[in-house]
Amino acid sequence: PQVVERCVAAAGYSVGEFAALVFAGALGFAEALYAVKVRAEAMQKASEVVPSGMLSVVGRREANYKFACLEARKHCESLGIENPVCTVSNYLFPDSRVIAGHLQALEFLQENARKYYFKRTKMLPVSGAFHTRLMEPAVEPLAEVLKSIEIQKPLLCVYSNVDGKKYMHSKHIQKLLVKQVVSPVLWEQTMHSVYERKQGTEFPYTYEVGPGNQLGAILKQCNLKAWKQYKHVDALEDEEAAET
Repeated sequence: PQVVERCVAAAGYSVGEFAALVFAGALGFAEALYAVKVRAEAMQKASEVVPSGMLSVVGRREANYKFACLEARKHCESLGIENPVCTVSNYLFPDSRVIAGHLQALEFLQENARKYYFKRTKMLPVSGAFHTRLMEPAVEPLAEVLKSIEIQKPLLCVYSNVDGKKYMHSKHIQKLLVKQVVSPVLWEQTMHSVYERKQGTEFPYTYEVGPGNQLGAILKQCNLKAWKQYKHVDALEDEEAAET
């Protein structure tokens, strides 16, 4: 309980941003859950329109992701695809990105990985190119549901995926949650914002709540000193303890 009382900031990765806003008192739990349901269904529907996906990439220092995406789009155009999409959709940590777009573009990048100084590439088990303009059909349904939900000013700082900065007020939250669907997740930039401090200032304790510890692994790559104060809390641990 004292950790919750003393908490100064929260952030959530992609859909996890809703959880962070619920924790900060900006959204009610039931309303947020309904918004997430609408968002998920609308994104799934959008992903069925075009064969698309997401490619996790670990690159060398020389990797130029923008140039690689540009050449992948040109390749799609040579195949007769109009307005192809291939762009960085998630900034994870230095030298690690997720690229999303048309499947043909992602296949091209995998085949030419060495040319672009990509050390590792892996297709993610998702159905669409999330956080790109291919998700535009999902914008309106989410915008409509967020208009019908009461959004409060957060009780503590919550950082947005869209720009890596703090949410200011309820209208700001409403606007950026919609924009997030078609914008890249600036997680690496968010980590720099959260842990920016004067030299010699201690780092806060960081808790990752929920299944898996991927965000902790990312934090280790972004800021080793901050990671030393990191702890993973599995949501199921408390339930199991309560049952026994």
